[in-house]
Amino acid sequence: MSQTNKTWVTEFLLLGLTDDPQTQLLLFVLFLVVYLVTVLGNLLLISLVLSDSQLHTPMYFFLCNLSTADLCFSTTIVPQALVHMISRRKFISFMGCSAQLLFILLFGCTECALLAVMSYDRYLAICEPMHYPLIMTWKVCIQLALGCWASGILVSMVDTTFTLRPPYQGENRIPHFFCEPPALLALASADTHSSQMAIFLMGVVILLAPVTLILVSYGCIIVTVVRMKTTSGRLKAFSTCGSHLIVVVIFYGSAIISYMTPKTAKEQGKLVSVFYAVITPMLNPLIYSLKNKDVKRALRNAKWPFPCH
Repeated sequence: MSQTNKTWVTEFLLLGLTDDPQTQLLLFVLFLVVYLVTVLGNLLLISLVLSDSQLHTPMYFFLCNLSTADLCFSTTIVPQALVHMISRRKFISFMGCSAQLLFILLFGCTECALLAVMSYDRYLAICEPMHYPLIMTWKVCIQLALGCWASGILVSMVDTTFTLRPPYQGENRIPHFFCEPPALLALASADTHSSQMAIFLMGVVILLAPVTLILVSYGCIIVTVVRMKTTSGRLKAFSTCGSHLIVVVIFYGSAIISYMTPKTAKEQGKLVSVFYAVITPMLNPLIYSLKNKDVKRALRNAKWPFPCH
């Protein structure tokens, strides 16, 4: 009887990272700077890849897709978090939370798949250089990219459906700064075991399976690089793979902790989410640009609408 007397949740209160006003102001400045760097960095990388013909290669094609996913992923989360940090009303409607959940999963899962495809691309380029042009054709590149986006759509729809399937009545306080499956399921008014299992299985598909592919690819790459006779060849191979590995460790490490491990403390979960939701989208263009000679050359040769000196 008490269950039927509870009202259905029409909006959620996002508690954010802290309730201290001064800390919120500091976080607002930090998040704003990070978001601006994220937007400018990813847009710059995308424009360079599209405008420079020498960057029209499979690696940069996938990198362009990754930057697009990063830009959309960050935009789905950070602007609203910024608004909530400086406003007293920190509510989000049920439909708004559902939409944010769907798009976060879509772009995040797409990035997972893209990172795995990029590791496969590096494996072919280093371990099978003679067959690389024959295997990684533009048709194959487009099919792989479409497959990544399709997998993101599929997993996001399944996870969103199972997250929103339980009834939400009564409690509406989310101890997080955005709508995320684990945080939402904790508020459900019914047993969520089946939903948690479905999300866990989807996590195996979109997190552990790509990680396995990445580990196998880089295992083969390391063996190939060690066998190289020239030091310059080793350095070139490691430089092209080092950037990708840094991104993989940060993104996958934090995502796996959030989705594939037993429930962690709320504060720890929020801090981990900051890494893959806010920090990684900013780091991707910086890491790939700062350690990449081709991108640096394209940046120097770009025709800007204003003098650079």
